Amino acid sequence: MDDLAVLPQEFSEDEEGFLAILIRDRRWDKEAFSRLERAMRGLCAGFEERDQQELPRWLVEGFWVCVDWLPDHTAHPRFPRPEPPAYYEAALTRLRDLQYWLVTGASPYLPDRVIADL
Repeated sequence: MDDLAVLPQEFSEDEEGFLAILIRDRRWDKEAFSRLERAMRGLCAGFEERDQQELPRWLVEGFWVCVDWLPDHTAHPRFPRPEPPAYYEAALTRLRDLQYWLVTGASPYLPDRVIADL
């Protein structure tokens, strides 16, 4: 499935989507996050050369939720965080980097650098 087809599911209330699992189950699902992050990254790479005026509103809103809402929600003391703190820091940094990439059209990563999955 292509990245643009994956993201509506991940940003919506689809029962298997990362944000739905996070809200409904109060659980950071690493597999769902990886699926979301890979799709966001792939989409950014594909959109790098496109005119930013072509970005659908739902897409921009989904990136915004991941960067502006998600960190506060998951930082709550009662939100379970079984992974080491460095994992969550890296995940939130990656989301900020991807939002920057989507909005500016310029990757924050060095050219030809392999971006590792988290």
